[in-house]
Amino acid sequence: MKQPSPPTSLPKYLAEGLPKQDTETLHEIQNYVEVLIEYRNQSVDTDELPETAEPVDESDSAGSGTVVKEKVTCGDDSCKCASGNPTDMHGPYLYRYYRENGTMKSEYVGKPG
Repeated sequence: MKQPSPPTSLPKYLAEGLPKQDTETLHEIQNYVEVLIEYRNQSVDTDELPETAEPVDESDSAGSGTVVKEKVTCGDDSCKCASGNPTDMHGPYLYRYYRENGTMKSEYVGKPG
């Protein structure tokens, strides 16, 4: 059997370096990659969320992550929400916090039902 070709999306340094590794090292790399993928797909811990975010029990068909109810500012310095006082802020709105390539991101889900 001929050595398999690497995916074209694989960076050159990996495409050239991986085939040079011994079997034991390849298993270690495989285990590391699995752990890394699991880390990147895990839900966001509640202690990583903004203080004003309140996790809600809501099934989110759009993907994995943690859905929260959150009051927000609109970015207009002349708006009353700019005070940062929760009673002056907009919302609450639903946001989904998730990881993408190891970075925490959020997306607007909608208004609470």
